[in-house]
Amino acid sequence: MTQIQKILFKYQDKKYGDFSAKLVPTLPRKTFIGVRSPVYKNIISEIKTLPPGELENFFKDLPHKYHEENCLHIALINKIKDYDECLRALKNFLPYINSWAVSDGLNPPALKKNRQKLLPDLQAWMRDTAPFTKRVGMLLLMKYFLDDDFKPEYLDLPASIRSTEYYVNMMTAWLFSEALVKQWDTAITFIQDKKLDTWTHNKAIQKASESFRVSAEHKEYLKTLRIY
Repeated sequence: MTQIQKILFKYQDKKYGDFSAKLVPTLPRKTFIGVRSPVYKNIISEIKTLPPGELENFFKDLPHKYHEENCLHIALINKIKDYDECLRALKNFLPYINSWAVSDGLNPPALKKNRQKLLPDLQAWMRDTAPFTKRVGMLLLMKYFLDDDFKPEYLDLPASIRSTEYYVNMMTAWLFSEALVKQWDTAITFIQDKKLDTWTHNKAIQKASESFRVSAEHKEYLKTLRIY
């Protein structure tokens, strides 16, 4: 057992491990240690006291054995302040992301501050065949590109995605539901013109209709656009 694994097991909560495994049914129960999210801050503090080689080996030793190692890996990437270093670390880890619970924890300030520089990589990830690489591309597009510097063409690529993967389609629906919240005038045209596959189209409408940030008038209109 590595030193970092020992630290993770120090914070083990087996009942929480049972709960976490139910939320991520695509992974076997034995890959869950059971570590609650708030204690990762303590874990990262402890890791800082280890010899530098331990962390270096952790980043290189892929794939990880435990789900919580993957969660920790994302948390550590989020803390990298240098853009090039952060992007390099993420690219190295992308092929090993194997659940929504890991991918969705990604939100590095270093990448957000340089989002226009990042955009070509996001577009490449959305074209990738790996489902969670696609998901990361759309996730960061949703987090970083739906506000002041939004451009309508940003939605063209995710709208064109056709997948049999649940976690890809759910991410597409989530992205478009957020676009309906933040960029209604553009996003609604994708729904009106039926540019998404049927399941994703209806799921985007459902998620937007459940949001308190969408007006009652817009919700009523969205209901008329469902595909039956």
